[in-house]
Amino acid sequence: APEPSNAFLRRIVAEARRTLESPRPYIPEFASSSRLAQLNRERDAEIERRLRPQLPSSLPPEDEQIVRQSLSNRGFLAKAAREQVSAQDLSRLRPSQWLNDEIINFYGALISERAAKFEVESAEKNNTPAVNGHSKEQGKSRSTSDDGNPWKVHIFNTFFMSKLQELGYDKARLNKWTKKIDIFGKDLVLIPCNLGNSHWTCAAINFRQKRIEYYDSMGTDRPSIRQALRTYLEKEHMDKKSSPFDFDGWVDYFGEDGPQQENGYDCGVFVCQTMENLSRGVSLPFDFTQKNMSYLRRRMILEITNEKLPLQRP
Repeated sequence: APEPSNAFLRRIVAEARRTLESPRPYIPEFASSSRLAQLNRERDAEIERRLRPQLPSSLPPEDEQIVRQSLSNRGFLAKAAREQVSAQDLSRLRPSQWLNDEIINFYGALISERAAKFEVESAEKNNTPAVNGHSKEQGKSRSTSDDGNPWKVHIFNTFFMSKLQELGYDKARLNKWTKKIDIFGKDLVLIPCNLGNSHWTCAAINFRQKRIEYYDSMGTDRPSIRQALRTYLEKEHMDKKSSPFDFDGWVDYFGEDGPQQENGYDCGVFVCQTMENLSRGVSLPFDFTQKNMSYLRRRMILEITNEKLPLQRP
């Protein structure tokens, strides 16, 4: 076969050079599945934020007057269940103050009383009479379509977690804490946690979603707390039901996307508002952030003065 001419070779080289120097065709970039999932979460959170009503920046004038009167009343005393708040306790809700056990336990009692009242009223409306403040339907699951209304909730006080972790179920006699309560008939159990008298966080046993949950406004997960609650469920179920607890389908959950505080003293308010949101079936993102703290402190004073919580957010 004849050898290619120099002209032919030059033409081939020129065509190759033009190909190399021409713009590259567009190749679309596809985001990874993890990046797409993150973008979807951010989009959903933004939609949720826009759809949910925003909290007001201040109380109505007549409510603000009640708050000022309560704060100036040296003989102030509010009671809910076995909890009470004095004038000195109430002052912890002034700006930049760290909340104490009395405020958090009292707020938990208000949440519990609201849930019990709603449960009784719902039972009467549905012609399912309640027994000892609890509907006979309490063992049945409720749909998630009633988000915003109070769930069936039990709240342990601020001493529960330290007793569980330091002494254990048996030595702390935690079975006595639920002699008249069946936590397994609840939708949710809430546990405010005092971490070394320096920080408040919130744990939850979510029976509806089969999750052991933990929320920290400083963004730190503590798996040991969830493990302690798993041990508690095992012991409590054996004590009350005489059988092992079925953990099939249960997962651990850390609310890493929960609202975060920007100072060292608002953690107690974050915990109270986290419990308030969870007790109405509100999932993340919650309806408050750091910017709402001033308003929420004033509103908590109003709610404690009234000794009750509204059925829905004002």
